[in-house]
Amino acid sequence: TPARIFVNRSLALGKIRCFGFDMDYTLAAYKSPAYEALAFQLLLELLVLCHPALVLPLTVPPTPIHRGLLFNALYGNLLKVDAHGNVLLGAHGFTFLSEAEIWSFYPNKFIQRDDLQRFHILNTLFSLPETYLYACLVDFFSGCSHYTNCDTSYQHGNLFILFQDVTDAMNNVHQSGCLKKTLEDFEKYVEKDPRLPILLGKMKEAGKVFLATNSSYNYTDAITTYLFSISEESAEASVRPWRSYFDLIVVDMQKPRFFAEGVVLRQVNMDSGKLRVGTYTGSHQHCAVYSGGSSDMVCELLGVQGKDILYIGDHIFGDILKSKKQQGWRTCLVVSESWELDIWAWEKERLEELKRPDTHLADIYQHMDESSCELQVINFTKREIQMPHESVMEQERASLDPASCLLSCSQRVPVPPLAFWGLT
Repeated sequence: TPARIFVNRSLALGKIRCFGFDMDYTLAAYKSPAYEALAFQLLLELLVLCHPALVLPLTVPPTPIHRGLLFNALYGNLLKVDAHGNVLLGAHGFTFLSEAEIWSFYPNKFIQRDDLQRFHILNTLFSLPETYLYACLVDFFSGCSHYTNCDTSYQHGNLFILFQDVTDAMNNVHQSGCLKKTLEDFEKYVEKDPRLPILLGKMKEAGKVFLATNSSYNYTDAITTYLFSISEESAEASVRPWRSYFDLIVVDMQKPRFFAEGVVLRQVNMDSGKLRVGTYTGSHQHCAVYSGGSSDMVCELLGVQGKDILYIGDHIFGDILKSKKQQGWRTCLVVSESWELDIWAWEKERLEELKRPDTHLADIYQHMDESSCELQVINFTKREIQMPHESVMEQERASLDPASCLLSCSQRVPVPPLAFWGLT
């Protein structure tokens, strides 16, 4: 089965009194690559609209892009970096950097990941079209003599193309164009799972359930109405609105600020979609929709504490780390890249083979004493450990395709919402 749950720590679900959900890429899963292709096309059109003199021979990305890369605006490089800041791979446009080039750009092959002045982290599924466009722009400008490299921008006459323009255009696309196109054709862009209403219904029987999303009310209302609508043969479809599945609904929550100082809490007029005037200070109203607020206000309105909440989202920083570290919420990360599980399954037998001599060596050391004469056995076991590792490394180097490691990856298989859960 593609649906699996990985637990990083023991968690007694019987003690959870409240279940919270993000919407985008959690309750609502977008179809790949159709959704990325739409966002990329709109992003490209908006960038050209802002810079009429810019003519880019670009096409929609042929394959999905690997998320989790860093973009270095100063050099125009896309980097694959591990959790400690070590640079594993790099590309300038679509040209992969050699070992010597990486060392020249980044001494000691190391960077400070938290240096947000230099590095832009592309760690969400919404960032995939943006990542590909960065590569396209750098590749185009690097091979075009009309443009001059000016640190974080390229210049042609009076035209300056800033990498910040891409980020601004991406934000604009998500606030307007891409969302509007999605609403015009739900079946093309949004995954619909008939089990979703059943899941939420059962959770509501076990505790309180709330929805907290950065999306606007009008967009949230349209998406969730589609997700929770069931077949016309069922009478329940006409009598149970999607809001009845939640005890509390918060839109425009502005994560990660929501988990810190928060913003003003206002109530939404569900008829017009507009915000009511003034700050809401009353008690919780069932099925009401609120805008803004903070995580403290959620706990207050629902009458729960941080440890009582299990919050489920797709963003490792905005949903998981912030809610856990600043509020003590229990968290569950949704991961939609099923190919990671495929790799784990493929390599499991090889890993077991590599661990076996290691375990044998540990046993020898454990039972050694001053009179032991097992040095020859130890040396033989060490060679036995080293040989498979060297063999694996040679196989990896022979089959390594840099493009598959950095820009492109296996097809991101569309999966049902909530397909891969990691409890923390």
